[in-house]
Amino acid sequence: MPFWKALTATLLLALLAGCSTVRLVESDVRSYTQWPASRQPGTFTFERLPSQQANAEAQAKIERLALPALEKAGFRLAEQGRGEVTIQVGLGQTYYDRAPWDDPYPWHPWGGLYYGRGLRPGWGMGLSWSMPSPYYVFDAAVLIRDAKTQQVLYESHARHDGRWADDPIRAALFEAAMKDFPLPAVNPRRVRIEIPRDAGNAAAPASGASAPAP
Repeated sequence: MPFWKALTATLLLALLAGCSTVRLVESDVRSYTQWPASRQPGTFTFERLPSQQANAEAQAKIERLALPALEKAGFRLAEQGRGEVTIQVGLGQTYYDRAPWDDPYPWHPWGGLYYGRGLRPGWGMGLSWSMPSPYYVFDAAVLIRDAKTQQVLYESHARHDGRWADDPIRAALFEAAMKDFPLPAVNPRRVRIEIPRDAGNAAAPASGASAPAP
């Protein structure tokens, strides 16, 4: 393919991506099920680990982010008393100053022929700088137990990494974790969730939230 055609195709794809109304959140998911085939989701109560109880405000936010995914799977939050199952949710977030794909040697010498003012050829030497970019790794976990027997019925983990950190992305991880509930699924698998492009704002660099459920 001629160079100019390849360049045109690349620019067109970039333009189409920029005009897209959705963002694609890809997560690596592992799920393990002992959910009885005849059992319906029913009501649930959130259950917190001692570490999550110690940071109640942050954990409450994580539970709010997980709630739409749980409701989509058929669960209903018990309004009073204990639900038919208990659900632990966790979300870990790690921030890195530099993404793995960033150049580890940002300063590069360059030299060669260039065209200056008046299109006069010349020769130059110098240094170029590639800017590092922030990078986030998220780990979401969902653990479902029978409220009476305390038997673990379902366990799922979703992992996502990328340049952005906002609440719609965090919520999408829980949707990915519950995507195949209650069926057994291939582990690991790649799950793609679409979210509106204008939903949420990228977060400032931050350290992790509460630890995922075991």
